[in-house]
Amino acid sequence: ARAAANAPAPQAHGIARNPGMKLDLGFMESMRSVNRSALERRVASLTKRRSIKADNQAAWLLRAVACMDLTTLNSNDTDERVRRLCAKAVNPFRRDIVEVLGIAGEKIRPAA
Repeated sequence: ARAAANAPAPQAHGIARNPGMKLDLGFMESMRSVNRSALERRVASLTKRRSIKADNQAAWLLRAVACMDLTTLNSNDTDERVRRLCAKAVNPFRRDIVEVLGIAGEKIRPAA
């Protein structure tokens, strides 16, 4: 009875639904062995890397905004918070920043 309750509903459009697959935790189990000293060296090296040069910095920051996810997953979000997220998605930058960067005609939007 439980399997029937979890079965996908028939699709009216005639396209078969992806049935998915069982979660195989074998991969995660194999990851339990971590070389801690190598991990710590790698983490320490991240702060010593060269920063993005000024002429490319704005482009990388614009790309970062395009990768942002502004969806809300909280069940207790207020209407105002959702409106604010929507407004931020439509206009992710202040007008003065858009003018200085010269991207007024560009469509830069967060990913979601």
